[in-house]
Amino acid sequence: MSLLERRPAVTVFLAFAFAYFFSALLRGVTATLSPTLTREFSLNATELGLLAGGYFLGFAATQLPLGTWLDRHGPKNVILCFLLVAVAGCLAFSAATSFPALMVARILCGVGVSACLMAPLTGYRRWFTAPAQLRANSWMLMTGSFGMVGSTLPVQWMVPVAGWRPVFWLLAGALGLAMALIAWAVPAWPSTPAGKEPHPGGYADVWRHPLFRRMSPIGFFSYGGLLAMQTLWAGPWMVRVSGYDPLQAAQGLFLINVSMLCTFWLWGMLNPWFARRGWSAQLMITWGLPLSFISLATIIIAGPAAGAWAWAAFCITSTFVSLAQPAVGLAFPAELSGRALSAFNLVIFAGVFVIQWGVGLLIDGFGAAGLGETGAFRCALAVFLGCGVMSYGYFVLAKDNSRQ
Repeated sequence: MSLLERRPAVTVFLAFAFAYFFSALLRGVTATLSPTLTREFSLNATELGLLAGGYFLGFAATQLPLGTWLDRHGPKNVILCFLLVAVAGCLAFSAATSFPALMVARILCGVGVSACLMAPLTGYRRWFTAPAQLRANSWMLMTGSFGMVGSTLPVQWMVPVAGWRPVFWLLAGALGLAMALIAWAVPAWPSTPAGKEPHPGGYADVWRHPLFRRMSPIGFFSYGGLLAMQTLWAGPWMVRVSGYDPLQAAQGLFLINVSMLCTFWLWGMLNPWFARRGWSAQLMITWGLPLSFISLATIIIAGPAAGAWAWAAFCITSTFVSLAQPAVGLAFPAELSGRALSAFNLVIFAGVFVIQWGVGLLIDGFGAAGLGETGAFRCALAVFLGCGVMSYGYFVLAKDNSRQ
C-alpha cells in the first residue's frame, strides 16, 4: 500500500485522533469520578481499583485477536466494529445501579475503544514514512492527553449540574460521530482471505523477537504504571493523602494531563530530529527512565506534601517509556505490524490492570495490617517502585541485537 500524500495523511490523522480523544477521556474519567462513585456505590480501594482496571482488562483481552484482524481487514473496518461496542458500554455504564453492572459496562468500554490507538498505528506503518510515524505516534498520545484533560475539570464542573450519568450519554454520542468521520476519511485496506495469513509469521515471531522481550517488562511496569497512576491513583492520593477536596483533585489532574499534553507535543517535534542523529529509543529510555523512579521515590518520601506538581513530574519523566511502542512497530515488517503493536499493547494494558487493582489490594492490605491511610498508600507505591526498578534492570542488561 502506497504512502499517503500530505493532505489525505492529515485528514486520516485527524479522524483517528478525534476517536482517540474520546477513548482517552473515557479512560481517565474514573479518576475524576472516583469520589462520586465511591460515595454512591460504597466502594473500597480494592473495588475502585478493580473498576478502573476493568477498562484495561477489556482492553487487554482483545489485543491478540485485534492484531490479526488489523493485519487482515485493515484499520478502518476493525475500528468501526469495535466502536459500536464502546457506544454500548457507555450507555450501559450510564444505566448501572450496582458495582457488578458498573464493572461489566466498564469492561465493555475497554473492549470497544481497544482499537483506537492500534488501528491508526497499524495504518501509519504503511501510509507514513518512518520519521512521520514517530511524530504521529507522539501526537496521537498528545491527543490522548487532550482527552485526559477533558476528563478532569470539564467533567467535575458538569457533575454537580447534570450528574455523572449524562457524561456517558455524551461520550456515546461523540464516539458515534467519530465512527462517521472514520468511515468518511480513512482509506480502504486490501482484505486477506480467511485461512490465508497476511504474513507468514505470527505471534510466535513477535514474542521471540529480542527487542520485544527486552521492552516488555518496562512496558508492563513503567508504561502500564504511568497509565495506572495517571488514570486512577494520582487522584485518590491527592484526596486521601494530600487532603485535596474533589474540585482541587480535579484541578490537580487537569495540571497533570496538561503537562502530559505538552510533553507528548514536544516528543512529536523532537523524535524525527533524534532519529536523524541516530539516537535510538533504547538509548533515550536507558538515560531518561530513571528520572521517573526518582520522582516516584520523592512522592513516597514527601507523603502528604506531594501534590499535583509531584505527580506531574512523575508522569512527565515516565514518558520516556512511550518511545518503546513505535520502536517495536518499526522492528517488524509492515505486514506484521498490527500483531506486533497489539501484542505490546497487551503487555502495557495488562500492566495497567494489574497495577491499578494491585495497588488497591495493597492499600487495603497495609491498612488492615494497622498502617494509617498515608502509610498504606506509601507502602503500596513503594512495592510498585521496586517492581519498576527491577524491570528497568532487566531492560538494561538484556540484549536485543539492535543499534544503540
